[in-house]
Amino acid sequence: MEGLGRRVLIAAFDGWNDAGEAASAALSLLRAEGSYEQIYSVDPELYFDYQYTRPQAGFDEDGRRTLTWPETVLLRPTGPADGTQIWLLLGVEPARAWKAFASEIIDIALTEDITGFVGLGSMMSDVPHTRPISIFAGSDSESLRTGFDLERSTYEGPVGILSVLSQMADAAGIPSASLWASVPHYVAGHTPSPKATLALLDRLEKLTGAVIPRADLALESVAWEASIDAAAADDEEMTEYIHQLERTRDTWDSPEASGDAIAQEFEQYLRRRGDGPGKPGPGDPRR
Repeated sequence: MEGLGRRVLIAAFDGWNDAGEAASAALSLLRAEGSYEQIYSVDPELYFDYQYTRPQAGFDEDGRRTLTWPETVLLRPTGPADGTQIWLLLGVEPARAWKAFASEIIDIALTEDITGFVGLGSMMSDVPHTRPISIFAGSDSESLRTGFDLERSTYEGPVGILSVLSQMADAAGIPSASLWASVPHYVAGHTPSPKATLALLDRLEKLTGAVIPRADLALESVAWEASIDAAAADDEEMTEYIHQLERTRDTWDSPEASGDAIAQEFEQYLRRRGDGPGKPGPGDPRR
């Protein structure tokens, strides 16, 4: 597809960029449902802090104790080359030497003749689980923003490795975009969020033109929402909080709502949370 081209690298990382495991689960599903070969793996000694991301002990199929070290791998598709092909970059966000890490990845991308880069992330937000998951789709490329209805982020502040990779990809001549799912903060740290994973994959298919598998995510999303409903039913305070989030979201989404009405409702919501009107809340794409 014009814009990102026919050889697109999709990236997601465990950690800071991955509320509710929504982004990493998206790439795990693509990996499981597709046909890939590993073409690159970073040296964990160079990029990971084992006190922060510890190796995991386990047993192999013969019962011998093993250690699995944190990793980041790049996978090449091995299936038919018809249409848009998807490469995968997945693993653990590095703890150090981000410039060197990103340079290695971009060098491999150039060797593979990658034509586009998309970073997938998910963030904890003040949103209700009962409404469609919001996806912030952005790019610094004017042509991509025009052609694919993307936004330009105005965020300033700390970033994750996805932002570093996106900037270095753009600098190397590989157009990049980012997709961020807003995950309800009251569940993001406790359970995977298949509804957010599904929303990311839906938007990724529109952006890349690739055929994206969904597996059983639709059913898992319904079950996830029902489990939260059941938990909230026993908590009057939580139920009222969710209704408050629903009212705010419905105001933003209503076709008759004016920009002034939405801004007023948002500022009232921030005041209830104790934030100033100029400070972006967790659900604001600027974060």
